Amino acid sequence: MAGRSSGFVAGLTAAALAVVGFLAYQASANAPADLSARPKSPGPAASAPVSAPTGPAQKPKDPLKIPADSGKGPRVVYALGEKRVWLVDAKGQATSTFSVMPSTVSPAPGTYRVTSRSGTVRGSDGVQIEHVVRFTNVDDVAVGFSAAVDGTLPSPDPARRTGGIRMKKADGNAMWLFATVGSKIVVVA
Repeated sequence: MAGRSSGFVAGLTAAALAVVGFLAYQASANAPADLSARPKSPGPAASAPVSAPTGPAQKPKDPLKIPADSGKGPRVVYALGEKRVWLVDAKGQATSTFSVMPSTVSPAPGTYRVTSRSGTVRGSDGVQIEHVVRFTNVDDVAVGFSAAVDGTLPSPDPARRTGGIRMKKADGNAMWLFATVGSKIVVVA
């Protein structure tokens, strides 16, 4: 039994040495030839002196945080600048939030109501879409939320006037369940 354990330990030791040797080789292959030479151009660490922060640390933006100027009660909030939608329940809590691909025609900030819905249709850009939730018209262009049936989320053709605010299929499903005819849509800058 002692012979087996010493053979096992010897095997582990050999394997560990092989790994250490390989890592040392990789490190030496990536090291400069002269470690005392100064870099030709300062890297990010050398470009600015290290100092203590001067102001309060900025927290990353919470995607669940509903824009303050979006009203009260159950609603869909669409932030044009953030390209984001929140589905807000009666308690004022976001039940879902997701990014969207804006259309070439955007609604003005304000409060709207869902005017019509369609299960599956062809969009004004020729793409087959589903879960269409329309809430306004801008210069005879219907504006609403939808998802492409094929699941794509391409940027709209800037040469075409379209009002389809596109989202992923799962987000389109959530919108379809949440935003029935008459539901409030709040558009903020």
